[in-house]
Amino acid sequence: MIDLNDPVVRGYLLQLLGEEGIQIIENMPEGEVTDEEIAENTGVLLNIVRRNLFIMNENKLATCRRERDASSGWLTYLWKLDLDDISSQLSKEQRKLVKNLQTRLEFEEGNVFYVCPEGHVRVLFNDAADLEFLCPYCGEDLEFQDNQIIVDSIKKRLKALAES
Repeated sequence: MIDLNDPVVRGYLLQLLGEEGIQIIENMPEGEVTDEEIAENTGVLLNIVRRNLFIMNENKLATCRRERDASSGWLTYLWKLDLDDISSQLSKEQRKLVKNLQTRLEFEEGNVFYVCPEGHVRVLFNDAADLEFLCPYCGEDLEFQDNQIIVDSIKKRLKALAES
């Protein structure tokens, strides 16, 4: 069973579904149920329940089975929560994060930056030269930025991810 209070799991689900999605997961009835039953049990609006169920299905956190009513021909969708795959989803997200951080690290290490002292812009050297080292918003002189703190922070994060 997945611990919904685990900060990593909860953070992932919050990012993916939001508070209402977590409310759906926490209050979803056992077994296969319709989206209407889920909305009734959770107190979440039906269209929000449906949106979250489709997001969960796309991310392999819920399964769906269609059933056709023989007399009316209507389709009924039966949903079941399936959080067994969440650890592989978290691993996939972690790999994506590592790749993005490595790309950002290369960018930070391979460039020289200038910033507005008022915080309006952060630009590459070539762009700063094109701007004649003046902020396009306030006209202040752009200043060289030592981005070693950013580089160190990215390296620290990458190291922590590698150790987890």
